[in-house]
Amino acid sequence: HTGARYAGDFTIFLQASGTAPESEIHQSGQRLLHPHCPIRMQPLKELLPGAWLLKLPRIEDARGDFTKLVNLKSLSALGLSFDMQEQFVTRSRRNVIRGLHFQLPPHQHVKLVTCLSGRVEDVMVDLRRGQGYGRVACIDLHDDEPSMLYLPPGIAHGFRSRSDASTMLYLTSSAHAPSHDAGILWSSIDHNWDCCDPVLSVRDQTHPPLIAFESPF
Repeated sequence: HTGARYAGDFTIFLQASGTAPESEIHQSGQRLLHPHCPIRMQPLKELLPGAWLLKLPRIEDARGDFTKLVNLKSLSALGLSFDMQEQFVTRSRRNVIRGLHFQLPPHQHVKLVTCLSGRVEDVMVDLRRGQGYGRVACIDLHDDEPSMLYLPPGIAHGFRSRSDASTMLYLTSSAHAPSHDAGILWSSIDHNWDCCDPVLSVRDQTHPPLIAFESPF
């Protein structure tokens, strides 16, 4: 696309998921984070069938705040399964568009996505065969209101950075498989990106349009 520029940097982390302590005693003896505070994920909205916007628990005090990103028991209680195999982080400048990405079978995966800093317009497209094929959903994600997307296999995902710097965290249930890493052209879906000068990678400019994609999902 005319005027497209290269995207920002991309960092990958392969690490196990950890949990932070839920309580801490200040030297004064005051308990700053009570172990019985409600810290479970809460479903806010089903954006596409099986694709959920989840509210993340955040506790604030004089030091700042504490946010729990992932708890497998909380996901299971919501009927959502997840087995993390990989984590990665992207940092994007304003008007960077990334997407629309997914992995093909047999390396398809569940994806959890959250915005650690900045603000993005998050966009997802249903690639599962059926009446909902090609349906688009979008939601603003930002660090002021901690939330996470749960995306099942067969959902193409992307976003536009709406701030000068946006940091996104992804957790996936399968590792990156380059031979099965795929995408849909960002401009071929029924969505107004409201961006006249997008910052795009060469790869994201050359994905096939949605109309030419033959779905294996």
